[in-house]
Order: sequence, then C-alpha cells, then structure tokens
Amino acid sequence: MIEKFDSLVEKLDDVQRRLSDPAVVSKQETYLELLKQHKYLKEGVDLYHEYNRLLTSEKEATALLKDPEMKELAEAELKDISGKLDDIKQALQIFLIPRDPDDDKSAVVEIRSGTGGDEAALFSYELYRMYMRFSESKGWKIDVIDKNETGLGGLREITFSVQGQQAYRYLKFESGIHRVQRVPDTESSGRVHTSAASVVIFPEVDEHVDIEIDMKDLRIDTFRASGAGGQHVNKTSSAIRITHLPSGVVVACQDERSQFQNKDKAMRVLKSKLYEMQIQKQQNQEASARKVQVGSGDRSEKIRTYNYPQNRLTDHRINLTLYSLSDILEGNLSEVIEALIKADRLARLEK
Repeated sequence: MIEKFDSLVEKLDDVQRRLSDPAVVSKQETYLELLKQHKYLKEGVDLYHEYNRLLTSEKEATALLKDPEMKELAEAELKDISGKLDDIKQALQIFLIPRDPDDDKSAVVEIRSGTGGDEAALFSYELYRMYMRFSESKGWKIDVIDKNETGLGGLREITFSVQGQQAYRYLKFESGIHRVQRVPDTESSGRVHTSAASVVIFPEVDEHVDIEIDMKDLRIDTFRASGAGGQHVNKTSSAIRITHLPSGVVVACQDERSQFQNKDKAMRVLKSKLYEMQIQKQQNQEASARKVQVGSGDRSEKIRTYNYPQNRLTDHRINLTLYSLSDILEGNLSEVIEALIKADRLARLEK
C-alpha cells in the first residue's frame, strides 16, 4: 500500500507540472480533465501525508515513555494517535478501492408515483422538491425534461437532469421504492395511509461516451404538451416522444418551446438510458460483486420509509433511522447520503 501512495505522490507532482504548462491551459478539455485528476490525487496524497505525520508523532511519543516525568502524558498521546492511525489506515484502504467511472457525471432522475393514487402523486412532488433543494445546496442546476402533473399539485411522473460535478455520485443510491406513511389531508378519521413512489437515477452521458443509436431504430412522435392552459406549449405540437424499438425504451420531452429543443433533450436522455442498460448488464454478469454494494440498481427494492407522524426516516439497506424527516424533506440529505456512501465503501473494502 505504501508503494502505491508513493506512486500517487509522483503522479500528483506530474499533474501539477502539466497544469502550469501554457500549452495545456489553452486546451480546455485537457485542462479540465487534469483538474479532476488533481483533485482526486490530492485527496489521497493528503491522507498519506497525515498518515506519515502520525507515524512520526507515534515514534516521538514512544521515545518519551523512557522519561518518568513524561510517561503519563506520552501514554495518553499514544492512545490518541493509535485511534487516529486506525482511522487513517482504513481511509487509505478505501481510497484505493476502484472508483465508479460515472461518479463525476451529472445525473438524470425519474420519479413515478406508485400505489396510493393522488396521495402517491403528492409524495412524488415532495421527493422532487427534496432533490431540488438538495441540488441547490450543492450548486447544481435542475433541468426539467418531462412531467405529468395532477390537478392537486402532485406529480404522476417527472424526469429531470441534475447538472453538476459528482451529482451522480451523491444521488445514485436513491434508486428504488420510497414509501411514505402519513395522514392525507382528505382523511377525516386521521388514519395513516401508506403510499409509494419509485425513483430511478442514472448517469447523464456526454458526447464522449460511445453509444451508437441507429436512427432507423427510432420512432419519433410529436404531440401537444400538457402544461397549464394558455401556455405556448399547449398551442403547438412541440412535445417529442422517442421510442427505441430494439430495447423498448421510451423517452419524452415537452418542457421546451421548440420541437428541436425537446428532441435534443429527449435524445440525451435516451442515450443515458441505453448507457445505463449497458452498465446494468455488466453488473448482472458480476453478481458476486453486486452483493457487496449498498444497492443502486434494483429498482423494485423498498429502500426507504418516510413516516410523517413520527418525523422519522428509515433507510432499510443500512438500518439507518433519523428523527429529522422535516429537515430532510427540505433538502438536508447529506447525513443520509454520506452514510450510504460510507456503507458502500466499507462493503467494497470487506470484499
């Protein structure tokens, strides 16, 4: 492990030299890729430097044990250093686990209401709002691609992209069935109802990802968008629905004013969905590896329960229970997401 981190130090030095080269700076794509590498390598090198600093401190404290006047203080310091060394060793091992190559990508999110009728649609809107607030806190941009609203302000379904650095890394474990337990406004007896919504997250691919789409395999339909009455989108057939015949994947976009813009967005989502299908196929072929993951691919898995009466959120995959549901629904998802990322890393490390 030490040899690997010595190699990382050399790589970081090389990247830093290249970043200061005017010829590299002028090539934006190369420069941005080097910045990503620099950020990743620096994280590992900083951990390694801290590890070496702790080893030096441990050696100095051990030497003080021979001094009767300093022995008690040295023993206390060694105990503290020992705990920190255990943590940093684990962090170094986790850092060396192969990264998901899609972690740096933006994400596409699909939310669909499930069992529960209008109440499920209202819950779908709450989930959309939660992800929107979380994205705002990260400085990410939300771009709605398609949505189907109800008259009560709910969402039967919505598709949107979350554009920002590492959006997929932070959102990928949200895929699955989300269940809500609460008393609907229409329930006069105060009885708690259970409803559900499904969430699917996949990485948004860019032009550099090689996904071949034969236009002969596509059926493209136009229709009038279903927004609020009087809007421009209702007056022209600007909405687009694309069906990829070989896979059966269907995507739609109606949020833009022009047919061309909607087609461009729909093609982006189609490309991302086909890419995700490739990844899912690879993961299915590596079933033993998937068993150690927290679970970002099983869309039928009930992953989380939102209990309004108890202000409780439970993530069933990692047995996490928090009594701060109201804050979480306001977009304060970091504690949940960081716990999922940590659990996945530890499971991979154990593997």
